Amino acid sequence: MKSWIMTIAATSLGAFSWFSSASNDHQAFKDAEKVARSGNYEAFKAAINDLDHPLKPYAELAFYKRYPRLKYQQDISHYLSVYDNTPLEWPVRKSWLEYLQRRGKKALFVEYYQPTSNAELQCYYLQYQIDLGAPKAQLLDQVDALWTVGKSQPKACDKLFRVWRKDGRMTQALVWQRITKAAQGGQVALLPYLKTLLPKKEAYLADLYKAVRRDPSASAGLYRYKKRSSKEAEIAVYGVKRLIWRDQKLALRAWDKLQGMFTFSQAQKDAVAYRFALALASKGHDDARFWLNKVPEELQDTKLRQWMMANMLKEQDWAGIVALFTGMKNLSNGQQYWLAYSYNQRGEPEKAQQLWQPLAVKRDYYGFLAAARLNMPVSLNKQTLDVPQPIIDKVSQAPGFLRAKALYELERFTSARREWNYLTNTSSNAEKLAASVLAADLEWYDSAIRTLAEIKAWNYVDLRFPMAFEALFTRYSKRNHVDLAWSIAISRRESSFAPDAVSHANAHGLMQLLPSTARYVSKQKVSKRQLYKPATNIRLGTDYLEYLKKKNGGNEILATASYNAGYHRIKRWLPEQGMPAELWIELIPFKETRNYVKNVMAYRQVYHTKLGREGNILAPILDMKIEK
Repeated sequence: MKSWIMTIAATSLGAFSWFSSASNDHQAFKDAEKVARSGNYEAFKAAINDLDHPLKPYAELAFYKRYPRLKYQQDISHYLSVYDNTPLEWPVRKSWLEYLQRRGKKALFVEYYQPTSNAELQCYYLQYQIDLGAPKAQLLDQVDALWTVGKSQPKACDKLFRVWRKDGRMTQALVWQRITKAAQGGQVALLPYLKTLLPKKEAYLADLYKAVRRDPSASAGLYRYKKRSSKEAEIAVYGVKRLIWRDQKLALRAWDKLQGMFTFSQAQKDAVAYRFALALASKGHDDARFWLNKVPEELQDTKLRQWMMANMLKEQDWAGIVALFTGMKNLSNGQQYWLAYSYNQRGEPEKAQQLWQPLAVKRDYYGFLAAARLNMPVSLNKQTLDVPQPIIDKVSQAPGFLRAKALYELERFTSARREWNYLTNTSSNAEKLAASVLAADLEWYDSAIRTLAEIKAWNYVDLRFPMAFEALFTRYSKRNHVDLAWSIAISRRESSFAPDAVSHANAHGLMQLLPSTARYVSKQKVSKRQLYKPATNIRLGTDYLEYLKKKNGGNEILATASYNAGYHRIKRWLPEQGMPAELWIELIPFKETRNYVKNVMAYRQVYHTKLGREGNILAPILDMKIEK
């Protein structure tokens, strides 16, 4: 099951029974909003004046966003002032600015403009100031950043760019910057235009960049480098850094030959070494160790050190791991665990226990493993949350909280979360804790979990690991013969219990199911809307867990990895010869899946303990072997 960066479905879902209090409580607001949308100003003002509801400003928004008019300027100014910097402001301000632009009201546009990432509005703002006689120099300085992007900008910027270019601001350095951005991740379709801005003798460089972007193996075609210039060298470095992920043999051979053609800077060589080291180590290449050792210390980030360690674990180079981590400050829990493991493998159990001992009281994957190694009880390190009642009362009556609550009840989840984010972003840590308590009470589990994470309030375990949808998880876990702690841990990791969660991979709901997966499990078409229903999602998600468990011969570690990365991919990762399970987990090639398995197993232990069960469920991993 894919579950990369989470977003939230923007549609009104109508699927959550615990929000059913919305009906009559909000009817007055819905009636006023309907009047506002009609466009009748007198009826709108009458409806608003009679409305006593937290969402009154949303009814006003409905009118001012749809009907920005000069005759309502005073009303709109007041609204923008009252709700400045809240989620209510920008929809109205944007509509108002667009109206002023259409009407040619340049001075008013400049007056009401506020900084935005909207390039079209930025361009109008700068152009209008120039048109109104403002000094050009400082304004044109701001155009550099607007023009030097890897994508096409709106037509609204064309006039401004012409003024900027006529003033001599478009240098060849900026042209090359834009070509680089367009080629390295931007719009390749922009390159033919940018090519016309290069001197004739350099026009071929845009074509070369385009060829390398579309097919990295083009970087190995040495005949393409006609002049062996610094710009060609830049393209060559970009190409081989991409090629190493696709064709290791060709990339290694090409880099060897390219070094004979170009005088690369040390920074370029180091960048190639870093990328080669990552790619080769993640693919288990024989040359991985060589390239890992070539990366200078200042570039050895967490990701690279993980692969340096993984390479040594694969080779059972315990002395190498000891040398890598001994003396290093601020070891992560994982580095500390494997340093201890290496000492143990070298026949130095006392040193291993000295490192495992403090780790064994930590509430994470490595802490639970260390506790299992030392036969120590699992520790959840729970902290009791005691928020003073006056702070609870203050937050519960805050306009932002009341608006978020009402929006949740109306199932306008995107707007509700915007209000929640505004509330917490403008709150003290004590107020954020209070907001988390209130959110948990209202079963907004994901909001509580995210807010606690923002302030690093890690030890409020009951709030961070709620028994969300417990009756549903209990029913369907039992029906599908999967462990309750496991299924609820999957949901905690996948969605933080947001029923309307949707991933970039198009997975939906509490347990993040793809529609195709749901259809396969249920043997019938399942709509996205159905996947947002907790009962449906949990039923199908636990059914899928049972299926993956059976497919993996009852091994729940492999089933967990399969839930994230897919069964067939996991089968390719299985070693020919037996490997200790904890080593296999650490060597999973995909960082997403590697961390996913660790997190789910740690969360499962938390829920196992919260359910009143004894024992360390990670202990079997210590004696488990993974093999084809």
